[in-house]
Amino acid sequence: MGRISADAGGKGVERGAAVGSGREETQEERADRQWTDLLQELRVAQTGVQILFGFLLAVVFQPRFADLSTTDRNIYVVTVMMGSATAAALIGPVSYHRLLTGRRMKPQTVAWASRLTKLGLGLLFCTMCSTLLLILRVALHNVLALWLVGAMALWFLACWFVFPLWAIARGGNTKPGNDGRSPDDGDSGSAG
Repeated sequence: MGRISADAGGKGVERGAAVGSGREETQEERADRQWTDLLQELRVAQTGVQILFGFLLAVVFQPRFADLSTTDRNIYVVTVMMGSATAAALIGPVSYHRLLTGRRMKPQTVAWASRLTKLGLGLLFCTMCSTLLLILRVALHNVLALWLVGAMALWFLACWFVFPLWAIARGGNTKPGNDGRSPDDGDSGSAG
């Protein structure tokens, strides 16, 4: 699978990319690239989670919180717990990386960090829907809140999961003569 290519000094350097994959990189180079990509994705998600979680923590200290019904308080508690779980899952890859740095486990680190990120995105979806439910129940006091949350949940699912899966089903970035692999095959979203 690996190929030998000449580096700047004319020495042969083994490369780990498969023929036709569109990249020539060792397993370590691929893991480094995937880690960098994953960090960029996490920065976006973590910022949103931190703002949302900060908002959720402040709600309980507002004077109107005492006026919430038991159902709304229960929704709030579930929302805060999901927000905590989301923050843990999306910050977890940083801890995972820090604890495994220097142990020559970068590919495994990237795989597990990717799994935690996917879990975090699923939890973020649930947290966002629960937050919307709480806010819209308080604002509207009727069943319209459920319909609006349901519509927004479908939109989140479409943007976060359906559109990317549709792109994969349609062939993504594969090019003819490329053995059916995309240029980023095995990118940070995969376990390999």
